[in-house]
Amino acid sequence: MSTRALLEVIALDVEDAVAAQTGGADRLELVTDIAADGLTPRAGTVTAIRAAVDIPLRVMLRLADGFAAGETGRLVDAAREMREAGASEFVLGFLDPHGGVDVYAVERVVAELDGCAWTFHRAIDRAADRDALRKQLDGMPGLDAYLTAGAASGVDDGMPTLLSEAAHRGEPGYEQQILVGGGLRLEHVPRLRSAGVEAFHIGGAARPAGWTGPVSSAAVAEWREALDAV
Repeated sequence: MSTRALLEVIALDVEDAVAAQTGGADRLELVTDIAADGLTPRAGTVTAIRAAVDIPLRVMLRLADGFAAGETGRLVDAAREMREAGASEFVLGFLDPHGGVDVYAVERVVAELDGCAWTFHRAIDRAADRDALRKQLDGMPGLDAYLTAGAASGVDDGMPTLLSEAAHRGEPGYEQQILVGGGLRLEHVPRLRSAGVEAFHIGGAARPAGWTGPVSSAAVAEWREALDAV
């Protein structure tokens, strides 16, 4: 397969960002508070990382644990602050109490992004109806990827869904890139690449010492080599 796979790595700070780029990452996802599965970082961290690396950076817009939007006005303010700090790509995704996409919250935030590229994150793995969510968001400005494991529990359980959605690529609601992450392991890569998946997202896999330690450039390089070899 000739298309180079995209490798996105979660970064918490400048040290992580530099190590990820050194190891061969194509893009960063910047978050804070990983215990809450990643929240919006400080503006100063965005500015510092933008100055330290030259690969693309997607900034999380999420203010609390869970997938409810909470106060939409605060999210809009956060999006504005992140843009002023130098962010031009984002990660977001909100569900209503019934597991449907919170279209109002997404539209409010996306309007503030004004055409910036963004990923709908793993809220899709908690959605009541993945296909309905995709079709409701079809045509949303800037949406170019879904970060998904195929199941809330991770790639092991979600593999059939991932393969099915990859087979629908290009159909209405399925034009966006599938960015696989969430319990992703190297052994999953050949099957996903064979199905046409071209983007991979790692967090803990880039940190041999766990989340208390930094990103390892060697660990990222191992993933880069594996993706390039398939």
